[in-house]
Amino acid sequence: MTNSLIKKYNVPGPRYTSYPTVPYWDDNFDFYDWVKTFTVSYLKNRNEGLSIYIHLPFCESMCTFCGCHKRITKNHKVEHPYIQGLLKEWQLYCRLFKEKPLISEIHLGGGTPTFFSPGKLKSLINGIFALANKAPDCEMSFEGHPNNTTREHLEQLYRLGFRRVSFGVQDYSEKVQKAIHRIQPYSQVAKVTLWARDIGYTSIGHDIIFGLPFQQIEDVVDTIEKTKTLLPDRIAFYSYAHVPWIKGNGQRGFKEQDIPKDEEKRILYEVGKSLLQHHGYEEIGMDHFALPSDSLYKASETGKLHRNFMGYTTTQSKIMIGLGVSAIGDSWYGFAQNVKSIEDYYQLLSEDQLPLVKGHILTSEDLIIRQHIQNLMCRFETSWRNDELYFEEIPTVISELKEMENDGLVMIGKNFIKVTKTGRAFIRNICMAFDLRLKKTRAERQLFSMTV
Repeated sequence: MTNSLIKKYNVPGPRYTSYPTVPYWDDNFDFYDWVKTFTVSYLKNRNEGLSIYIHLPFCESMCTFCGCHKRITKNHKVEHPYIQGLLKEWQLYCRLFKEKPLISEIHLGGGTPTFFSPGKLKSLINGIFALANKAPDCEMSFEGHPNNTTREHLEQLYRLGFRRVSFGVQDYSEKVQKAIHRIQPYSQVAKVTLWARDIGYTSIGHDIIFGLPFQQIEDVVDTIEKTKTLLPDRIAFYSYAHVPWIKGNGQRGFKEQDIPKDEEKRILYEVGKSLLQHHGYEEIGMDHFALPSDSLYKASETGKLHRNFMGYTTTQSKIMIGLGVSAIGDSWYGFAQNVKSIEDYYQLLSEDQLPLVKGHILTSEDLIIRQHIQNLMCRFETSWRNDELYFEEIPTVISELKEMENDGLVMIGKNFIKVTKTGRAFIRNICMAFDLRLKKTRAERQLFSMTV
């Protein structure tokens, strides 16, 4: 990949876990409209089951690379009231159904889900299923911090039905770990990974980040070589998103000049990607790699890969409920996000209100563009052979993509677009050509991380 391409396309851009993206959601959002879209979508898609994302925001220490919503505390007395809050929120949702809903997917994210004790997590999951039915192939996963995930955590969650776990590795360099305030040796990651495999988890993931402060090529090589010895089933190889103007002091623990940029950063990715593929990992979507034996790879091969606020998933459910502070719900026809303050969250629940703060109802045009972006992110191609996926700005989109075609990033047909292997590294830029809201709105400040 040439330096000229990197310089040309390295611009701020969304990661497209949704369309429209969160900054373009409506300020004057009518939550009752969202509830209506939710109930209509449930009646239409209930046989697919619900996906549930549960946000567990507490962490004992601040990782300075992290862009997630969290609260730092060592006080574990916060566990019980927060679990009770989550179950109260779930009860409010269940009032919208005339029957026990079917759950096809649960993911615990954070924050640090394993901040919570195994017993508290058991109470949470049992409380969720007390009001719902569990699909026979229900996929249950959680994010584990290698430093505080105990064997008891892994055993308890396995007994509850969890079969997938992802561990945040980031990088094994001591200098990088010190800069991002995430000290965890390879031996610790190896221990929890081998525990999970011994217990019976069928999909173990490792999250690695490129573009971290002080990170060098040899650090990426060392991290991936160490990772290869543990042979996780899937690997997320993320670009560090430097957005201190959004996340505040949490991402200001180092200087701007300490962060790899442009060609230097892209080389880290290209070296890492080459190594992952050399070790048998297949690229299945933006930033994601999996072994051919993993369900995520199989879903990508059969065209069944799906993407939502939980990332890439094999579950096809169009309805996702977000529980917990900052969590986002998706009815397919609308989005709604919870308040970010734990105190506000508790207050609204005490008033028997869903703790929502912002959202968006999709227009007919939004729905079409959302599907195109979903196709590109999950299958690296999209088409409008079906009239339902044609919209009047298609000629403008094609015109904008012509330059990318000249640069070898896409192939444009009469009624389709395919992303080339070179173009996969610029998938965010390609999706941006379809993003009409991004074109029409000129933000006063930078909202997104750089695409490269």
